[in-house]
Parts: sequence; structure tokens; C-alpha cells
Amino acid sequence: MSAPATLSTPPISLSLPPPVPIQRIRKPKKNIPQTPQERNSILLSARAYVEKERPVPPLPADQLAVHADKLVADLQLDPIYRDYVGVLINNELWRETLAAVPYERRLLLIPKCLRVESKCPAPFDEFGLLCKQCGLCSIQDLQNEAERLGYAVLVAEGSAIVMSLIQTGKIEAIVGVSCLSVLERAFPYMEAAAVPGVAVPLLQDDCIDTTVDLDWVWDYIHLTSDDRTRRLDLGALREDVDFWFTPLALDTVMGPAQGETERISREWLQRAGKRWRPFLSVAVFQALQAEPGSKPPESLKKIAIAVECFHKASLIHDDIEDGDAERYGEPTLHAEHGIPVALNVGDLLIGEGYRLLAESGFSAEQRAAMMHVAAQGQRELCRGQGAELAWTRSPRPMTSVEVLGIFEKKTAPAFAVALHLGALAGGIEAHEEVSETLEAYSRALGIAYQIRDDLEDYTVGGAGAPTDLEAMRPGVVLSAGWERAQNAAKEVLSSRWKRESVHDAASVRAACTEAGALDRCQDLLERYKEEAIRSLGGLENASLKGLLRRVMGKIFNDTEIKGWCKEFEQANGVQS
Repeated sequence: MSAPATLSTPPISLSLPPPVPIQRIRKPKKNIPQTPQERNSILLSARAYVEKERPVPPLPADQLAVHADKLVADLQLDPIYRDYVGVLINNELWRETLAAVPYERRLLLIPKCLRVESKCPAPFDEFGLLCKQCGLCSIQDLQNEAERLGYAVLVAEGSAIVMSLIQTGKIEAIVGVSCLSVLERAFPYMEAAAVPGVAVPLLQDDCIDTTVDLDWVWDYIHLTSDDRTRRLDLGALREDVDFWFTPLALDTVMGPAQGETERISREWLQRAGKRWRPFLSVAVFQALQAEPGSKPPESLKKIAIAVECFHKASLIHDDIEDGDAERYGEPTLHAEHGIPVALNVGDLLIGEGYRLLAESGFSAEQRAAMMHVAAQGQRELCRGQGAELAWTRSPRPMTSVEVLGIFEKKTAPAFAVALHLGALAGGIEAHEEVSETLEAYSRALGIAYQIRDDLEDYTVGGAGAPTDLEAMRPGVVLSAGWERAQNAAKEVLSSRWKRESVHDAASVRAACTEAGALDRCQDLLERYKEEAIRSLGGLENASLKGLLRRVMGKIFNDTEIKGWCKEFEQANGVQS
């Protein structure tokens, strides 16, 4: 009898990104919508309203209020949101003007209440806060990035210093972060000077340790007319991609299904899924075009469907290897049709992916490069799955770094393939210019995506499929819990890592909670999302940089708008 196999884990060079600012939960503002979905919906509506009505800036406050009231009524919103809607309308009025102003002639105005007041070491002078770069809050990142671009940056409240800067003639546009009351009082000065200005409201009523939607601020400070995708409707683009996976659309691109195996494979392609990977391919291609909003060519549909073929094939094989009986709230393919049929369908989808790439109609050089990229991605994915399967033969506790190393190989390659294929469709030379950035971006994106999935499994359950905790598979929550746990909790998690069924999933969850695993994983999620954004720093293509930055918000859908300041009012005798 041969000796049992042992885990042979290859050296992992994975390093953790730098920590993100301290996360604080404060009392939300009642006059700002509470969910990212609501806020994004209102923002899109404000954009459409301005496009339709075309009011000419600068608008006096009373005229802006008329437009805000109209949009509030059209959307059937609570009237308490009128000021918030007015800010969004005013932002959209100035958006294109701001985009045309060079970075070095813009001012970023940040409120000092974003700092962690009890721990902030920064002193003040007559111009405001002098950040000490301690990393405890978001001020450091916003200031550093804005100054890198060429902005003047002030961390202060009040209008006097802003007006003095405007009067020098060196400032032609302002990006401001503030609470709604300050924005209301500052508005007459902005209107009088006819200075283009956009504003991001804070989320809290408090003037201490407040928070802001960093994605929104980030978008505004990077807004430039060089980014041709800034008007691209990512929601509509995603809907287009989803439509390509309807039965008739698939048959049009792939040809009618021939036989039972192809019929089953088409059904699997049509099943639920977020289709982020084909969306990424299309988005990258569009960003590299002279007219990003133009209709995607038929050849691009084959690339997008090929990407989904590879992904859905990997899910079929993963479900068999993991012994999962459900996916998308329905029976897995092997549970429905048996393992032999499922294996064959998975293999067919891999073949279909390569066929679509070969028949896509791009140049021979592009198609050869696409085949190479897809093959490399397939190899990496199998290596990552292989590391997990090796662990199942000799299970033991794994550190977070080891688990993230598996994520890097299992999840990141699919994103990398999607991004590279989209760029290759845009041209060999275009791909060469951005290839290194896409690799770094996809690595961080893939790891963040899998961490988010682990957290969702932990907090809301597996949506019809067993979670890693229930199925006793390696997961970052389990690893973080084991690393931090002590005494009895350590024993519970150690037994789970060894795949012993002594403790049920509820006990394991309790042990992870006690150890603070959720907070640790949330921190890791934010760090890898931030790493993905930072990877775009050296990208010279403004359109691709802007689009990939927005894609992060689209995929994770967790932006929170955080927004005269009470301290300032008290110090200056301002009456409410």
C-alpha cells in the first residue's frame, strides 16, 4: 500500500497590500439615501435629466431648487432628498466643464472631519490641516493622489480661503467634499464666481470621524476629457452582454445546437450568473476604441461568449471535484445529468471557447495571442484547484496567505483572461501597452472578488450551495479565524481544518466570530480593492484607466456616499 499523499504547497510570493484607513460606522444622514443602489439610481436619473433638459450653468439657487423639485417628483422620492438631488444636478451641469479643466488648475477641498480626531497627529495652520501621512484615514490617499495629478489640495472648511484662491485666477474648477449644510452656504460664492464645481456630500450628520464615498471622490478627481469612456453607460453595456446569452442570441453566434450534449451546454451557458468576465472583455475593448460608445462588432461577441464558456466549464468541473449538489439555487449539472455527462459538457465548453476564439475574425496574430492567453489561464486555474485538491488528501490548517495564494491561482486567472482578450481584440500593440497593468489589476481584483464571496457565504449563506464552512473547504474566513482564535475556539477551527465533523457549522461560525475573523477579512477585502485601483497608477491610457476604476465600483457595488460644518459654524457664529 502506498503512503498517503501529502500536501506539497509551492512557495507563495503573495504579499499583503498596505492597510486601509480605519473604518468607522457613524449615524447616517437622514436626507441622503441609505443604500448604494438608491444613490446610484438617483445619480443616473440626474444625469439623464440634465441631458434631456439641458439647463445652462451656473444656475441660481432658486432655479436649481426648481429642477431638484421636478426630479424628486418624477422619481417619487421623499422631499427630504431635495437638497441631495440638487447637488447631483449641479454636479452634472458642471461635469463636462470640469473634465476639460487641466488637473493643475483644479482645487480639491477636503473637510478635516474625515480624520480620526482622537488619533490624528496633524497640526493646523491658517490654510487648514497639515496631514502627517499616518494612514489612519482617507485624507492621506485623496491628498496624495490629487497632488500627484497636479491639484491644489486644502483640508479645511470655510469659504474665505477658497475665494482667495479663486481670485488669484489659478483655480478654474473645484472638487469639494462636504456636508450638505456647508454646500448650501458655499453655493452663492461658487455661483458668483461661475467656477465649475462638483461636490460629494458626507454621509453623516456628525462633524467628527465622518466618512465619504471614496469611489465617487476618486472618479471626480480623475475626471478628464482624455477619458473617452466617461459617458459610457456601464449598466447598459452589461445588459447588452447579458442579452448575448439568451437562446436565440447564442444560436446566432455559435450556430444551432447539434445533439443532446450541445443542448445541455447551451442551457448551462444561459443559467444564472453575473457574467462579469465577458463584461470585462467588452468593457476593455470599448475603452480602447476611438468611439467607446459605438456598437460592439459581432467578432467581439464570440470573444465574450468564449470567456463565459471557459468560466462555466470550470464551474462544472469544480462542482464535481468539490461534491457540491447545488449552484445558483438549482441542482448542479452532475447532480442533474450525472458525472459522465457533466464532465463531457465541461470539456465541450472548453473546446467551444477555443473554437470561438479561432473563428472570431480577428487577425491571425491576434487569434494566436488569444489562444495563448486562454491556455495560460487554464493552466493557472488548474494549478490553483490542484493545490486545493492536494489539501483535501492531507487536510491541515492553512494561513490566510496560503488561502489567498489559492485564490490568486483559482479566481484571478479568469479575470486576467477576460481582460487580456478584450485588450487583444483592440489590437496587438494596444495590448502590449497595457498588458502588465491588466495582469496586476486582475490579480488584485480576483483575490478581492473571492474574499467578498467568502464574506457573503459567512454573513448571508451560500445561496443554494454549501459554503466553505459547511463543506469544510479552505476559505479566508476560516483561515483568519484559526489564526486569531485561542483556547476552545482554536480547537473548534483546527478540527474543521482537519475535516473532522466533531463540530457543526454553527459552532465554527461562532468560533470565527469570536476570533474577529470577519473584521480581518473585511480589511483584506478593502486592501485588495485598493491594490487593484493602485495598479492603474502608471496606466497612460486615460480611457482604460477611468473605465477600470469605475468597473471596481460596479462589481463590488458597495460605494457609500459619506458628504457649513458644525465646528466651523460654532467657531464663526453661523446661525442655522
